[in-house]
Amino acid sequence: MLQITHPTRTDRFMMRAVVQNRAGGPEALRVVGTMRPEPAATEILVQVRAAGVNPTAWKTKGCGTFHSGSKPPFALGFDVSGVVEAVGPGVTLFRPGDEVFGMPRCPQLAGTYADYIAAPARHFARRPANVDHVQAAAIPLAALTAWQALVDTADVGPGKRVLIHAAAGGVGHLAVQIAKARGAHVIGTASRGKHAFLRRLGADELIDYTREDFAETVRDVDAVLDAVGGPYWERSLRTLRPGGTLVTIVPPDDTFPAEQARAAGVHATFLFAEPDHTGLREIAALVESGQLRVEIAAVFPLTEACRAHELGETRHATGKIVLTT
Repeated sequence: MLQITHPTRTDRFMMRAVVQNRAGGPEALRVVGTMRPEPAATEILVQVRAAGVNPTAWKTKGCGTFHSGSKPPFALGFDVSGVVEAVGPGVTLFRPGDEVFGMPRCPQLAGTYADYIAAPARHFARRPANVDHVQAAAIPLAALTAWQALVDTADVGPGKRVLIHAAAGGVGHLAVQIAKARGAHVIGTASRGKHAFLRRLGADELIDYTREDFAETVRDVDAVLDAVGGPYWERSLRTLRPGGTLVTIVPPDDTFPAEQARAAGVHATFLFAEPDHTGLREIAALVESGQLRVEIAAVFPLTEACRAHELGETRHATGKIVLTT
């Protein structure tokens, strides 16, 4: 049960936020009452309508530290969709009442599991007009990760061959669609039960990783997007043609094959998505054109963030989990 210690929402100076005060599982989360932030120069105050849930959140919660080495308490959450409540000095992109979505402050935690957040205006873009806040909140981190890996890093375009691991996951299923929208031939690894879903998204070839070793059958790809890590790194190198690119979104350790990649004439690198107003606008355009849609695995109210994390930690969810305020 998620511990709740918050005031009534009638006090306009207070808000609810989900925080973690110690390492642990979903039981480490609680909802607290805290002061509503005020937007500083170049920032906007957003009334949160929905917040996306990402694997980084429960990995952070389990180990008790974050990428910067900071310690709890953490105000959790990266993705957000909501309505601009106020703007700070110097903001020209948005006005109060505008509906926006974004991934502010990443890789620092933005605290989007809350009623309000204040963050730099250029970490947001206008919400795609053809999706609601739940769908919009599920998009930013996963889609920007896929966009920055495939487009900005690997330069995927027409005629390129792309291998996407964990293709039915939060990042993977958006990466499949982005690669297809760029004109690429897409190969995905996923369990057989998810193949029909991925074919609907446009995947050209699918490999059941539980029955087949992709490294034995896939050859001459231009880019690999990896969300698995470990033994997948070295095996993925064997699928790349000279000059190809392996992008992993799993923080590398001493088994990351950087030297082997250089010897093979390919590039291997780690990516953590950054806030990107221009990238978000490109992604919003794909959503509005019907070329990109997000799969929602489940929706929970903010007060049931622990249940959302419990589901996420099973690693069986297809698509994204979202919290609503």
